[in-house]
Amino acid sequence: MLELYQLTQLIAIAECGTMSGAAEQLHLSQPALSRSMQKLEEELQVTLFDRRKNKIALNQNGELAVQQARRVVQQAQDLVEQVRALDRSRHTISIGSCAPAPLWRLVPLVSQLYPEMTVSSEMKDTDVLLDGLKSGAYQFIVLPFEWGGPEYCCFPFEKEKLYFSLPPAHPLSGAQGLYFKDIDGESILLFSQIGFWRDVCRNKMPLTHALVQTEQEDFQALVQASALPCFVSDLSMRWLGKPEKRVVIPVLDPEASAVYHFVCRKEEKKKLSALVQRLQANKAQAENVVGS
Repeated sequence: MLELYQLTQLIAIAECGTMSGAAEQLHLSQPALSRSMQKLEEELQVTLFDRRKNKIALNQNGELAVQQARRVVQQAQDLVEQVRALDRSRHTISIGSCAPAPLWRLVPLVSQLYPEMTVSSEMKDTDVLLDGLKSGAYQFIVLPFEWGGPEYCCFPFEKEKLYFSLPPAHPLSGAQGLYFKDIDGESILLFSQIGFWRDVCRNKMPLTHALVQTEQEDFQALVQASALPCFVSDLSMRWLGKPEKRVVIPVLDPEASAVYHFVCRKEEKKKLSALVQRLQANKAQAENVVGS
């Protein structure tokens, strides 16, 4: 009976071009690899190699066998990945979000409601989130807009609003409200992990030079020490606190406000019923915000 390891060895020989190179790659002795290929030929009842003195090469049978072996090995790998993914899905709730703030609430809430499950979360672009939802990589996702169809459940559950965070000495620190254009052209501090808000800032402030920081601690230290503007939100101030020695001023553009939508496949809704019920407690309030 054919063994998967024999097919892997055959592929290695084809890729390395020599028996010795394949043996080294596979961490086998050359005689052991040679015996394994002889056994494979016996199983197939054909020769796969042209053997000459001090040289061995695949014949036409061998080249066809390599093509089919690649297909079989790939199918075996797909089988393993799909079965493992199914098992993970039974024990894991995977969350995909367009921004960090919703995860601050959702991750501990999901952990509380489903203590027997492992909770994983990540922040991705909206197109990646949608692909992941369709493929089953995520049990649910968070989008900054309404989306779905007959096979999906979607509802608003939370709102976030941006503010400029300015040092008191900034010329605009006394304003009651500011537009993106009022700060456009200045240098600002920007944290890298802000999801879709990064595109909003880039589109609304095309002349601004953003000093992007990838580490949260470095970003916070620079905010405290710098005279440069940065962004905060009502949610970040709720969860992380208001920045010290800074003035926060609401951004007046409509793009500075986002309503987050929970989206899952309807087949997942029953599994997530406790979470859906908890989040839908805020649904009427969020819908009123959208309609106002």
